[in-house]
Amino acid sequence: MQGILYGIGVGPGDPELMTLKALRCIRESDVVILPQTDRDTCHAYQIAKQACPEIEKKELVCLPFPMSRDENKVQEAHKKIYERIAGFLDTGRTVAFLTIGDPSVYSTYHYIHRQVEESGRKAVMVSGVPSFCAAAGALGISLADNKEELHIIPGSYDVSDTMQLSGTRVYMKSGKRLAELKEALVAQAEERPLAVYCVENCGMENERRFFGAEQIEPDAGYLTIVIVKDASNG
Repeated sequence: MQGILYGIGVGPGDPELMTLKALRCIRESDVVILPQTDRDTCHAYQIAKQACPEIEKKELVCLPFPMSRDENKVQEAHKKIYERIAGFLDTGRTVAFLTIGDPSVYSTYHYIHRQVEESGRKAVMVSGVPSFCAAAGALGISLADNKEELHIIPGSYDVSDTMQLSGTRVYMKSGKRLAELKEALVAQAEERPLAVYCVENCGMENERRFFGAEQIEPDAGYLTIVIVKDASNG
């Protein structure tokens, strides 16, 4: 029998935000894939083991995804990761692939999900709480009301192209370009009133929150969410 691949969103950081389905699928799995070089540096694993201690007894396989602009190198790495996972599936094993947040939002998991489905094997996505929703909840704010637009922007995007977007802007994984984003928001705040919120490591022990563009710390880490709203809309 063919095995099943579960792409499991473990949420942004607080283990209590993991879903019952995520916990069940981890417990039912034979192999757990960690998309990092080792378990200690894998955020998804560190979150999951707090809610599901028995994960430590599973077969843990670290399959890191390269952070490279070389498309050929990236595609070759994806192919090797897919082949490793396909090997597990072909022996009838259930595989849990852990990813922070939700597997449908800027997740490396989906490259593998697509290849598994195209090969005729079975892959299932298990939704998790997205980091920007958790950040809004932690701040006690709404992301969008009435007819407001909501824009989700990856950290690699050119922030200058986003300044004129209406509604709420959410900048995900902004760590690498945080200084650039801060500078642009400070300048924009001089032209029109903005409500700017920043949450680093949402739901984790080292969570930090910043209010206002001027207060953003440019050295905040990779897992940093910035939410920008028109001040008149809260």
